[in-house]
Amino acid sequence: MLIALLPGDGIGPEVIAEARRVLEALGLPGLTFEEAAVGGAAYKAHGHPLPAATLDLARRADAILFGAVGDPDCDALERHLRPEQAILGLRKELKLFANLRPAKLFPELANASALRPEVAARIDLVIVRELNGDVYFGEKGMRTTADGRREGYDIMSYNEDEVRRIARVGFETAMARGRKLCSVDKANVLETSQLWRDVIIETHAEFPDVELSHMYVDNAAMQLVRNPGQFDVIVTGNLFGDILSDQASMCVGSIGMLPSASLDANQKGLYEPIHGSAPDIAGQGKANPLATILSAAMMLRYSLGQADAADRIEAAVAKALAEGARSPDLGGAMTTGEMGQAVLAALT
Repeated sequence: MLIALLPGDGIGPEVIAEARRVLEALGLPGLTFEEAAVGGAAYKAHGHPLPAATLDLARRADAILFGAVGDPDCDALERHLRPEQAILGLRKELKLFANLRPAKLFPELANASALRPEVAARIDLVIVRELNGDVYFGEKGMRTTADGRREGYDIMSYNEDEVRRIARVGFETAMARGRKLCSVDKANVLETSQLWRDVIIETHAEFPDVELSHMYVDNAAMQLVRNPGQFDVIVTGNLFGDILSDQASMCVGSIGMLPSASLDANQKGLYEPIHGSAPDIAGQGKANPLATILSAAMMLRYSLGQADAADRIEAAVAKALAEGARSPDLGGAMTTGEMGQAVLAALT
């Protein structure tokens, strides 16, 4: 089992290092690692955020553990050379169309949530986000209007096959959980969302045991903070999913706690924390590695067929938190390495 380690920028190398320590401590036979540059670090070393050698490794690997990309030094580059293009390129080249972002509150972190503890305690959901379409991949550009004004444009679009493919992932995820699926769109004003809703309804016929509901994205954002316990699985498009999953992270206490999986049709995936590169704290030992460690657990479960090992990691994280492990984002003072060590101690 070859794992491609792509640490990236900012705090990426720090959190990836802790996740690797945890994976190595499991002692799984045949588990190997190979590392490559990505993002701003890759641009500085090789002139491109996603070098050919990095993409080759990603294709050869059984799974990818990704840190973060984003470097203020690269903000003035042409868009196709900016660090963020690396993750978009990997999603496109590897056909990673389904993003799974679980959000579940660890009881010990109830007071860290932005919500009242009794509300936050009910959070246990998965956001299934489509990754290969929407405005992020549509035609875009800058142009000049007839009266000489600058105008930016980004085209949002989905075809029915793209929607049906992610709909099935949403329904299958719901079947494995509480059999409730909420499809989030903006069908009252967007034709793209109207197609989305129509295809979701059509696909529901294949999954009659799942309770299907629909919600406009603005209402969904409100309901996530008002009554998050009503949600089991949410399925939505690329733009809306990006926003709602980040919102969910604060409901569970910190953006440093949420893992994610980006999967292709065969369950090969790229696994990453959702928190980004956080350049303001890079190299200071302040980063919370738990989202990356939990991403490694998702990797074991979804792509490597090691559910027992994934359970061990998740239990170790819960035990470390129960015993008081807290990084700065959780109100504590433990360093990145100390948080990783707390998980290792709980694991063994």
